Amino acid sequence: MKRLLTLGWLIFSTTAIAEPSDAELGEWQDTIRKHAQTLAEAPYSPPNHTLPQALQSLDYDTYRQIRFDPTRAYWGDDSRFSLQLFHSGFLFPHPVELNLVEGDKATSLTFNPDDFIYEGKAAELETSDLQGAAHAGFRLHYPLNTSEYHDEFAVFLGASYFRLIGRDQVYGLSTRGLAIDTALASGEEFPAFREFWLFTPEADDTAVHVMALLDSPSLSGAYHFRLEPGHQTQVDVDATLYARDDVTKLGIAPLTSMFAYGDISHNRPDDMRPRVHDSNGLLLKTSRGEWIWRPLNNPRRVRVSAFLDANPQGFGLMQRERSFDRYLDTEAQYHRRPSQWVTPQGDWGKGHVELVELPSPDETHDNIVAYWVSETPLRAGESLPLRYQIQTRHQAPTAPLLAQVIRTRQGNAAVPGEADSQSAGQRQWVVDFAGGELARLSADQPVRLRLDAPDNAVTLPQVKALPDNTWRATFRVKPTVSPVDVRLALTLHGETISETWSYVIDPLPKRGDEDA
Repeated sequence: MKRLLTLGWLIFSTTAIAEPSDAELGEWQDTIRKHAQTLAEAPYSPPNHTLPQALQSLDYDTYRQIRFDPTRAYWGDDSRFSLQLFHSGFLFPHPVELNLVEGDKATSLTFNPDDFIYEGKAAELETSDLQGAAHAGFRLHYPLNTSEYHDEFAVFLGASYFRLIGRDQVYGLSTRGLAIDTALASGEEFPAFREFWLFTPEADDTAVHVMALLDSPSLSGAYHFRLEPGHQTQVDVDATLYARDDVTKLGIAPLTSMFAYGDISHNRPDDMRPRVHDSNGLLLKTSRGEWIWRPLNNPRRVRVSAFLDANPQGFGLMQRERSFDRYLDTEAQYHRRPSQWVTPQGDWGKGHVELVELPSPDETHDNIVAYWVSETPLRAGESLPLRYQIQTRHQAPTAPLLAQVIRTRQGNAAVPGEADSQSAGQRQWVVDFAGGELARLSADQPVRLRLDAPDNAVTLPQVKALPDNTWRATFRVKPTVSPVDVRLALTLHGETISETWSYVIDPLPKRGDEDA
């Protein structure tokens, strides 16, 4: 049974009225901001909730056998959207408060085991004492692919994580509300959404509004999400953060993904699949309009890369390879994993896009994180407004006349059959470009390679046309004890005609200590 939420700072009822106007949304946002600010002015209070014994030992498979009953979904009879809820348990022990909003009134959703279907091993929970069970999150549905079926397109579950897909996509990378102190020796802090307000959509609405209260030891925050599902699902984010303590590193608009192995990998597992990754590159559009492609890898040790800028135009983690035959995985369907693009709005100032790559033994671990870090730290007592847009993508955004990197490979540069090859110990790197002006160029055009690298670290830089209207840049890296930062792009008559390929090449590993 649903109950009315009883907090002194809100008014509640179950009377159905029209969807909130912009002014009403603004009032709700102001209220939640005040609540977040009040939280930040007090010492942090961690969640204090004990799961029922029956839910404490759930494993992954058993948790997945608990399903929300779709016949009890919210909104579906009166809207294109429908709402389903997640059960607490497994990795999600902390309750999340959920409120349905109509106009200036909100109704709290009380946990009810009758809302769920317990199958397989989870069927034992039907006779268990579930006193203290709660909601862990929610998912949103919409007729994304056909008009007859409400597809799941967004999931908010676990800490500040949420996942999005567009038309004909399957879940891959994740988004987070914030990343705090990622890849620092002091350890990472994981903020969490503690409460949500879900605004009831009208019958013909094509977007839905969600607001959230975020909390963590260092700060609190008020979030407003406007989610519009479609071929490219789009989310407009309007947030205000309130610092409880100084924040050493604040990662804004973080994206989390997985790269196990692919074209760039020096060493790969014994696996029939040629590539395994949710994303294969970081794409950036700088404030100057330069497009930069940074291929991802599964490193031997934690690797952190920074791309300095002021008010970047966008960044994202991309899954560029879209053909099934690039992956050969009928279950994971990596060719259908979404790319995701972040467009900053307003003044983000100086800072850098930071890419963190973590060593991972296999595809079950997310090991890629990308986010924006401001040059100006957030201090205790300060607030920070943020606005940005997130888009799921099938194809990466880019300038139409610029060629894109389609492939990065590396290998031993030694000449086969030569026992004492002069190039032994060197690495051969190959970067292939396609699209843009290259599609119309004949092989005799004077395309040149612009390459930036430390003195004497790189030899034999070359560019040549390939048979399929693609062009190949190649170079060799000498044996080194220090990382080599390489940037390259293609030019024609002095004009740049490709995005910039950027990568930091580590020294050749010892045998048995290779990258994935």
